[in-house]
Amino acid sequence: MSPSNSELFGRARHVIPGGVNSPVRAFGSVGGDPYFVARGEGAYVVDVEGRRYVDYVQSYGATILGHAHPAVVEAVSRAAASGTTFGAPTEAEVLLAEAVVERVPGCQMVRLVSSGTEAAMSAVRLARGATGRPRVVKFAGCYHGHSDMLLAAGGSGVATLGLPGSAGVPPGAVADTVVVPYNRVPELDSDTACVIVEPVAANMGLVAPAEGFLEGLRRQCDRVGALLVFDEVITGFRIARGGAAEVFGVTPDLWCFGKVIGGGLPVGAFGGRSDVMGELAPLGPVYQAGTLSGNPLATAAGLAVLGLLDAAAYAELADTAGRLGKLLADAFSSAGVGAQVPVVSSLVGVFLGPDPVRDYDEARAVADNGAYTQLFRGLLDAGVALAPGAYEVLFPGLAHGDAELERTAAAAAEAATRISPGR
Repeated sequence: MSPSNSELFGRARHVIPGGVNSPVRAFGSVGGDPYFVARGEGAYVVDVEGRRYVDYVQSYGATILGHAHPAVVEAVSRAAASGTTFGAPTEAEVLLAEAVVERVPGCQMVRLVSSGTEAAMSAVRLARGATGRPRVVKFAGCYHGHSDMLLAAGGSGVATLGLPGSAGVPPGAVADTVVVPYNRVPELDSDTACVIVEPVAANMGLVAPAEGFLEGLRRQCDRVGALLVFDEVITGFRIARGGAAEVFGVTPDLWCFGKVIGGGLPVGAFGGRSDVMGELAPLGPVYQAGTLSGNPLATAAGLAVLGLLDAAAYAELADTAGRLGKLLADAFSSAGVGAQVPVVSSLVGVFLGPDPVRDYDEARAVADNGAYTQLFRGLLDAGVALAPGAYEVLFPGLAHGDAELERTAAAAAEAATRISPGR
């Protein structure tokens, strides 16, 4: 007989700090014990107690095709039969790099790594090395992984835990990190190496860039000779075939990628203009390395996913997200709950407050009202799983169809009647 969720959580807390390997999974901000996933099936996850949930977490966007997609399973199985890691180049990593470069306008070279954190950390080091400057400008509420220099005023899990940064990060690590409000263009100076930004903020809920914001960042970087870095770990290959550059018409100097390009396996990448990427070792003086970079299983899965994301797939993703957003908005409206349900391509956000959200301060005010916890618990009881934190977004994918949307709409309508902000 399988152990229960609470039994597993109890055992986990004896051997894993907090019982989880990523803090938000502990359900600290929503209460109760986390469910432990036994398996995934398309739009669903099934926990160890046999409960089946419509899953909008989807590994925080990594599984855009749905869980255990046959093409991904077959690609990974075939790759594993030939070996799982070599510490040497493989054809698949060349093919994945070519696929990224072919899809993203302006991205000429790519270096594969093993996580989004590693991609962002490496991109910033490269920007500093290429410009010879120390300063990094980031935006409050944008999360770029847990490296010391970028953790200041991060969103997502950091915000969920109420931490401004982290113990163990010395002042010197963030001395050259400048944090400014999202959706406001900062005035840069000649010490600025780069501006790093989520072109669509998806770690403080879902906040779209204001008109002129990304264009303004591009102009400011050009004015002082700084590099513009788009962190597209979430938006890359999800909001469009070419990501944010295609959608918004603004081309950065460097990109960070992850999630979708690994097909659900651990992967990351950073890329950009060939002259900047040429500063990386072994061509240039900026060092970066990784034993598992370009892992054969991850590259196989990523190639399988990208091969299925054609124009029809992106149209379907946007349609599904748009329908989900409307269903949720209607549920809240019918219950008299003030709410904003932003939709950007295939991303959906939920802010349980009456006013549009434009930056981290406004997102935090909504997150602190307690309404998201009530929504989360109501939906989970009805078999619909959202991320266990008010700063995350919903990731409808190609596996979410009419049945899943209808079930979600019914659950949201019921849960909305019990939402009372401030409780």
